[in-house]
Amino acid sequence: MRETTKNLLVLKKHGFTLLFLGWMVFVTWSSLVSLSGTDLPDFDIPYFDKVVHFTFYFVAVILGILSLNQNGAFHWRFNKAAVFFLVTMVLFGIIIEIIQYKFTSDRMGDPFDALANSFGALCGVLVMKFAVQKKKGLKWRQ
Repeated sequence: MRETTKNLLVLKKHGFTLLFLGWMVFVTWSSLVSLSGTDLPDFDIPYFDKVVHFTFYFVAVILGILSLNQNGAFHWRFNKAAVFFLVTMVLFGIIIEIIQYKFTSDRMGDPFDALANSFGALCGVLVMKFAVQKKKGLKWRQ
């Protein structure tokens, strides 16, 4: 019983960090794995892949910022955390597109995917900024 309580406290303290890391593994895997030759249904929705790219990086920035806030280890002001995650996610998205272009056989690096990634990251920062600035919104540790 005591061990379970201890594990729950660790999960509570690092929950967003674990979610962020898991999300980034999922994003990386989804961006680099080959899906050709699978029985997965093929969606023919115009620009659907851009929506997926936007969502990947939108969620990544939100989880990243929440993990810094929850962890409290960095004692960063919100603006510093926001800029850090915005720059990191934009660079990560560009690197993934370069890896797709150079090292995968059936995935294509696309500058518009990198743009969708960057726009998703920027929107994630803006949503978090709004949540922190709201009077009864997210409390930011400093």
